[in-house]
Amino acid sequence: MNSVVFAQGWLRIDLRRRWRSLVVLALLLAFATATVLTAVAGARRGATAGDRLLAQTLPADLLVLPNQPGFNWDNVRALPSVEAVAEFPVNGFEVVGFPAEDNVAGFPPGGPEVFRTIEKPVVIDGELADLTRPDEVMVTPYFVKNYGLGVGDDLQLRLFKPETAEAAWGNYEVAPDGPTIQARIVGVIRSPWHTDHVGAPGMVIPSPALFAEYRPNLVGKSGKIVPVNALVRLKGGDAALPVFRQQLIALTKRSDIDIRVQNAEFSKARTTNQFESLCLLAFGLAALLAAGFLVGPALARYTGATVADLQSLRATGLTRRQGAVAASLGPAIAAVVGATIGVGGAVALSPLMPIGAAGYAEPAPGLDVDWWILAPGWALAIVIAVAGTVGTAYLAFASNEFAVAPPRSAIARAAARLGLPVAMVVGSRFALEPGRGRSAVPVRPAIVGAIAGVLGVLAALTFAAGVNDAASNPRRFGVTYEGVGVFGIGGNDGPSDQILASWAKDPDVVGLIDARIAVAESDKVSVTLFSYAPVKGHVETVLTDGRMPRTADEVVLAPDTAKAAGASVGSTIVLTGSKPTARTMTVTGIGFVPEAAHNGYADGGWVTGPGYYALFENGSKYHASLADFRGGVDLEAVQARIRKDAGAAVKGGEDFGFDAPTIPYQLMLIRDVQVLPIALGAFLAVLAMGAVGHALATGVRRRRHDVAVLRAVGMTPWQSRAVVITQASLLALIGVLVGVPIGFVLGRSLWRMVADLMPFAYAPPAVLLAVLLCLPIAVLLANLLAAWPGHRAARLQVGHTLRAE
Repeated sequence: MNSVVFAQGWLRIDLRRRWRSLVVLALLLAFATATVLTAVAGARRGATAGDRLLAQTLPADLLVLPNQPGFNWDNVRALPSVEAVAEFPVNGFEVVGFPAEDNVAGFPPGGPEVFRTIEKPVVIDGELADLTRPDEVMVTPYFVKNYGLGVGDDLQLRLFKPETAEAAWGNYEVAPDGPTIQARIVGVIRSPWHTDHVGAPGMVIPSPALFAEYRPNLVGKSGKIVPVNALVRLKGGDAALPVFRQQLIALTKRSDIDIRVQNAEFSKARTTNQFESLCLLAFGLAALLAAGFLVGPALARYTGATVADLQSLRATGLTRRQGAVAASLGPAIAAVVGATIGVGGAVALSPLMPIGAAGYAEPAPGLDVDWWILAPGWALAIVIAVAGTVGTAYLAFASNEFAVAPPRSAIARAAARLGLPVAMVVGSRFALEPGRGRSAVPVRPAIVGAIAGVLGVLAALTFAAGVNDAASNPRRFGVTYEGVGVFGIGGNDGPSDQILASWAKDPDVVGLIDARIAVAESDKVSVTLFSYAPVKGHVETVLTDGRMPRTADEVVLAPDTAKAAGASVGSTIVLTGSKPTARTMTVTGIGFVPEAAHNGYADGGWVTGPGYYALFENGSKYHASLADFRGGVDLEAVQARIRKDAGAAVKGGEDFGFDAPTIPYQLMLIRDVQVLPIALGAFLAVLAMGAVGHALATGVRRRRHDVAVLRAVGMTPWQSRAVVITQASLLALIGVLVGVPIGFVLGRSLWRMVADLMPFAYAPPAVLLAVLLCLPIAVLLANLLAAWPGHRAARLQVGHTLRAE
């Protein structure tokens, strides 16, 4: 028999008879392929978004913050280690018609290098603003998304009068009152500095011509009040940082200039993106497993039915190889069509990626064709489907040639010895014994699916509980206080002692800390130090290791700072503040600090009041206070009263701000992925239900002869239902007994890894209720899945089945 001719002839017959089944198979494969490839390609896109943006934009290496009015940046630009400098005034402008709290006005960039040799942005739409025209602006992608304004639309920019600009410095109550510029949006851009952030609505970025032409409106008439800071790009990158520090100190005679290493910020963002990508990749792997359990049996059923039809041709000389090839041709075509449609679906869904924070860094948002993922995924989907079909066909033909005694279950034998009801004994055999011949049913995939489902769901729920706790609890990030008071900037504190005394008298204030803030330098890192000086009671701090400092020679470092400095509890670090003498400080703890303008909650440090003055002169870069309120009070009412008390305590006290604390950026990032663990748990639940449901349906269909024989010797319809219920309940019980402890430990371990990675204070996720409900819910779902197969077993036509067999 010519194999090729036979295969072609059989395929034509098979397509005419069963094309609808092949269409269903192709659609199932398309859905599974699109889901898996969208997740995997999205994970890869998200993990590389930040690095791809950095590679295209000539990013700044440093954010240099002298906060000194009149600082000469041309001298810095002339340093041998410096490649480019981009200044920006700390004062800004107002975009007319937008709420002040939206804060859409970005710092006006300045200098001849910006957008050319430093922070050269990717242009997502339109073009770069003309660097000589102050009436052209650019916006970030989320400004377009949130406000519906883009290229070609007009905006109004309102500046300060020169005399008002100086009064507005540090006082956000002063509104711009100067000239209004009619500006047009000419481009949508993105760079590491000019980018969107989680929780921010987008940003308007003016041309550098705005700073050049309206400088007095931004820094004031005298230029002696409002500082101008800058972004700096070094010729040697991070490796040139030590040389730049020494050159800057020699140039300025200052060792307290805050230098923020941008690569450290990029590393934090990269860590966040990798975390989100791993979550998405895990979702894709779960989808792949689900496809194996849900689509695989459908392919096997189609192949098995085809083999049954081909068995009659064995007598005419059909070989096993010829039969397997003929039985696999239809599913192979369905696999090619389904995988191709799935790749198209993944491309169509690509604009939804990357998820979370990576979306704010993606340099090419929109449609993405990642052939490094799509091409191998397309081929792999086809290979897996065809290989599984061919293997199933070979096994189906072989099952008629060899009779192998199936293994017996010890649990089923024990049930029989204990004299349990017949339905329970038979049900345990159906669940745990594969049977033989045409009644054979693969039971191991069902058991593995039940265990994997319960394990995965509980692990996902445990992880999700940790995510929800961290996303709703700022204390995990060190925010244990309800109010932050700001007295002054650059040593201009005003009557802070009188105001602190008035706040301490408030009966709802149970803890009040006087926190002076300044930047010290070590040989490896800048450290933003906060003084912990109690005024009333105490404000709790969150430490991951060690204790708070008690003497002037002790310091607590935040986790990222400790890592950058190579420090740990018990080690020492040499710090230099505004005083010329360096001090050796003992690290007594690792913990979180308040998030401020130039530091995050995980970088900086705590010192005692005497420790602060041992490093710095009497002034401070910033002067703030932290307040802890009595439980159950109206926070806004207390904050308003405290502001009023300050006004009564000293003339002009109402100008001293007192507001809610800043929510850490990482907390908002965690909120971005809250849905993924839940979605993953749901997908794994579908996996488990699919495996158990398929096992129950297949068991009744393939073992109908066994059920018919039992019915013929006296088993009732209700006992037939009980067989299937026992089978389902036993699978659920095994899944819970094995899956719950492993899933619980796995979920907690993964969450602890995330806590160390982000970082934040780890708290064991509370999932006791989920653990207790796991068994009843699993048994309930299994019995719901058993309802229809049990009904079919009860309605089995005994005589017809035995005659057919």
